[in-house]
This record gives sequence, structure tokens and C-alpha cells, in this order.
Amino acid sequence: MVDKTKKKPGKPAKKYSQAARLHDVIRILEVRYGATVDELAEECGVTRRTIYRDLDAIRDAGYPLISDPEADGCTLYSFITGYKKLPPITFSLEELMTLSLCRGQLGFLAGTPFQDDLDAIFSRIHSSLPPRSVAHLERIAETASPKFQGERDYAAQKELLKELRRALLYQYRLDLSYTPARRATETYRFDPYTLLFYEGALYLGGYAHNRDALRLFLVDRIEEVTVLDDRFEVPEGFSATDLTGSAFGLIDEDHQTIKVRFGAEISHLIRERIWHPSQAVVEEEDGSLTLTFEASGEKEILAWLYSYLPHVQVLEPESMRSVFYQGLRGGLLKE
Repeated sequence: MVDKTKKKPGKPAKKYSQAARLHDVIRILEVRYGATVDELAEECGVTRRTIYRDLDAIRDAGYPLISDPEADGCTLYSFITGYKKLPPITFSLEELMTLSLCRGQLGFLAGTPFQDDLDAIFSRIHSSLPPRSVAHLERIAETASPKFQGERDYAAQKELLKELRRALLYQYRLDLSYTPARRATETYRFDPYTLLFYEGALYLGGYAHNRDALRLFLVDRIEEVTVLDDRFEVPEGFSATDLTGSAFGLIDEDHQTIKVRFGAEISHLIRERIWHPSQAVVEEEDGSLTLTFEASGEKEILAWLYSYLPHVQVLEPESMRSVFYQGLRGGLLKE
């Protein structure tokens, strides 16, 4: 007769909940440089399939989990360099109001994975608040939502944006196909450094290897991306301003001195804002003002100036003055 009470040789399986096991896996990855699936399975006394499910759950919970292939064919799982376990984050009601206001300005992210992330974040926040407070915060956010601004639709690029998000978060190099306006499609080997939000659009910024230079790509025109296994490091001291330089908007060209006069009817609108870090303002006796600054990006500057017609005159440089008035004449109906 077989004694069924006799224990089989080897390490006994641990009997604990998934939550406890996830805690163990996280602890192992935090205190070590990393671990393979086989090591985690042995340590936790479960199957490889179970560990793969646990790793997916840890990644879905927001932990910055990365995987690196080793020379022996195994994959090492670890947390991104510099990660440390953080205590729970709490917010004051005033801080929640500020977050809600910011969320109200990000309507152009509809259809993207970033909108899904925002929804998940606010769902967790709202679950800890009384329904009345949630309704009040949502009303505040709605009052700040701009309308009729020509929103972009990124729904068709949701999967592409997921890949870009993964490459940005874990610093993976990628190949991307890009189609500029009225030009043929080009392919780039690219290190993605950051995403820029500008005038309701998304721009991917980073280093293009086949151009040996920093580049900005409008996400709308990215046709395809392939995330590679190669990792990269963002240069120390890199800033988003390295991508735009002295540009008035995003287009960085040779900068020039711009001098513009705004009529008295709209001078208060110009006076109320800082348009460029280099700007100088001269108040004229008739109530008009002259704005001088050094910047690049002629097309973006002209588009801005045209929005103030008929109360604007380009004084310098002569080349921009000429293009400005050619644009006015071109917009007139021909008899």
C-alpha cells in the first residue's frame, strides 16, 4: 500500500495568494539586478506560465518592468534603472482640481493610449472620493474645454502610439517610416527622447542616426514603427529646447531679428503676454507698440501675424516684410 502522506522529494510548492506571490516577485526584482523566469519560478515554487502572468500583472500595474536578452538565450527581467518603490500618492482637493483642469485641456488625446491611461488614473482617484466631489471636479474640467479648434483624430494610430510609448518608457531604439507633406516616405533609425504637445498635435522628438542630428516628427505623418531590441541612453543635459532652438514655434531655422508694429486697437493683447524670451516692447505715443525679438520659423511667425490683421505691420526684416505682403495680395479675390 502506498503511503500518500509521504512528501515527494524537491522543493515544495508555496501555498499563498497571487497578491502575496506578486509581492515576492516585486521584492526579488527590486533587491537584485534582475531575474529570469526560471529563477522566479524556482523561487516562488510555481510554473513558468504563472510567472509570465505575474510579470504581465506587474507591468499592467504600472511598474517600469524591462526585459533584456542574455548571451545564454535567457531573458533577464528587471526594473528600469533608478526605479525605487514609492509610497502611495495622495492629493488635496485643490491639487485634484488642478489635475482636472489639465485633463480638460487634453481632449486631442482622444483615441490614444494616453487617454486610456488618463481614464484609468482618474477612475482610481474618483473611486476614493464621494460622488458629489467627483461631479463637481468634472464640471470644473468641462468649463475649461476648448471648442471648435480643429481637433486631430489619433484613433487610427492607437497601436502605433502604444509602441511609441513603450519605446519612450523603456528607451528602445526604433525604425520609423515618415511621410513629410508633399514628399516621399523616408525611413529613419531613431532614438525617441520625448513627446511634445503643440497646438493640439503630438510630435516625437529624438536623435535620427541616418541624419546624425536631432529631429522632430509630427505623429500624424508617421506611417509605421518597429521597436528594436537595442537600448539607448538620453544624453545627459538634454532638454526639449534642444529640439526647437530659437524657433517661434517648433520649426528651427536660422534666426533673424523680427520687428513688428501692432495698432492701438490690439496693443493690449500683445502687451499682456510674453511671446518670446528675447522680446523687447516699445510703447508708441499713438497707443500702438513695436515688438522686437530674435527667432526662427518664418511660416509660424507669419501665421501668427496674419491672425492680427488688419492691425499689424511687419517692419523688419525686409525679406519677411515682402513675404507678408505677398501673402496678403495672394489672399485677395481677383477681379
